[in-house]
Order: sequence, then C-alpha cells, then structure tokens
Amino acid sequence: MSTVTAPGRDTGAAPSVRDAPPRTRRARGERLRRTAIYAALSLGLGLVVTPFAWTLLSSFKPEHEIRQSPPTFLPAHPTLAGYREMLASLHLGTTFTNSVLVAAAQVSANLLLCSMAGYALAKLPFPGRRAVFGLVMAQMMVPGIVLVIPQFVVVTRLGLTDTLLGVVLPYLVWPLGVFLMRQFIAEIPDELLQAARIDGAGEFRIFFRIVLPLCRPALATLTLLSFLNAWNNFLWPAIVAQTQDRYTLPVALALFSNEETTHYGLLLAGAVVVITPIVVLFLCLQRFFIEGIASTGIK
Repeated sequence: MSTVTAPGRDTGAAPSVRDAPPRTRRARGERLRRTAIYAALSLGLGLVVTPFAWTLLSSFKPEHEIRQSPPTFLPAHPTLAGYREMLASLHLGTTFTNSVLVAAAQVSANLLLCSMAGYALAKLPFPGRRAVFGLVMAQMMVPGIVLVIPQFVVVTRLGLTDTLLGVVLPYLVWPLGVFLMRQFIAEIPDELLQAARIDGAGEFRIFFRIVLPLCRPALATLTLLSFLNAWNNFLWPAIVAQTQDRYTLPVALALFSNEETTHYGLLLAGAVVVITPIVVLFLCLQRFFIEGIASTGIK
C-alpha cells in the first residue's frame, strides 16, 4: 500500500548539497575556505606566540622551577626574583639608558639623513646620481661583519672607543634606509614639487613641508627597522664599549650568561625587558609599517 505525502509536508530527509542552488553551494564553499584559512592562521599564530608566552611566564618562575623536568608552562609559585636579580646584577638603569640613547640617536639620524639622501637621489638631478645610487645598492650587499675592522680602526683613530658616540657613529646612515626612502619619494608626483618651486619654495622648504609629511608610512617603517637594528645590535657595542658604564642591554645580558653559573630567571627577565619596547613600537606603528613595506617593494 503506497503512502501519499501531502504537499508542503516535511518528509524528514535532509536536502543534499547537489540539490542546493548554485549560490548556496558557493556560499558554503566560501565559508569552508574561510574557516580553513582562519584555522591555519590561528595555528601559525600559536606557533609564533608560544615561545614568547613561555619566556614571559617563565620569567616569573623561581630558578628550580625553570630547571625542572618536564618543564611547566604556567608558574606554580610566581616570583619577581629574576627581575630583582636583574636590577642588582646588570645595573639595569645604566645599561637600559645606554640602549635607549643609542637607539634614539640612530633612529633620529636615519630618519633625517636617509630621507634627505633619498630625496636627493629620487628628485634632484645631479651628475653621478645613478652611480651614487649604485654604491648604495652595493653597500647593501656587503655583509656587516666585513666592515667591523675598518670601522673599528676609524673609531679608534678618532678617539671614540668606549664612548656611546663610537657605538652610534657607523650606523648614522643606513643603506637600507636610503633605499627605502628613495623608493617611496620617487612615487611622489613631480608636478607637486614643481608647483612649490614656482611659488618660490626652496628645496629645504619643499623637503620639510611637502615631502616629509607625505612619507609618514616610509618614515614609520624606517623607524621600526632602524630601532630594531640599534636595539638588538650586539657585536659592535661589545667591541667598542670596554667598560660596564658603556654596555648596552644585549651586551650586559650576553656577558652575564657567560659566567660559570647560569641564572635562567635573570636571563629570561632580561629577554622580556629587551623584547617589550620592540613589541610596543610595532603595535603603535604596524599600520604605517605594513603600508610602507607594500609601497616600497621590500620583500
């Protein structure tokens, strides 16, 4: 005996994907693709963040808890002993101040000098401009370790060893910064600068009043890159600085880690102090940094 189903009555059978309209199938496929992308990005974020999270949490662990096996992720007995030991052993006030002064000097000099050099190479026609830009590009291909001995000889003859000026001097103009600023300024329309010249503006006024305000993404990118280079620099400050009063924070941490007994709590606390300014600066400048990287073609 056959059963007749009334029109509009739900039979309880779920509709198949094949029976769904094309628009519905596309929407489902888009949701699946987006879910897969978010899952992959979440996994990547977890892989990147986990070491930093472990470092931060372990800086609050006592020494025996850091050394125990198997290791723990969360501190069972949180303590500030590592930070107190860092303050006492590393002369944090002096080393941190030295790092801030060196980074501030290098960032300020690079922002001014690299942008001026980039403006000249991009917008001012002068004999040998291509050759100068070629030298800048060639300088970017030379490993920094090759220049250590010539730089040290120059700094020694100037009498700047064991001074913060000697630490800063070789990095006042960064070839990568010149390239970055030149590439960004080259995209500024020449008609805008010509109009300013017709109105009687000189080159310095054009540079400071027109070019620099338009270069905020590139300047933010250069600020972050030059600060990262100055803040994490270890080899050159370790060579030039010969007394503890001239040590930067990475040098002080590295010298302390070479002692017979390694204090992991102190080193982890120092790592947190070193990382924090970089993270804060990136969070403040990330929007301009991404825009600057995209517009200058840096890979």
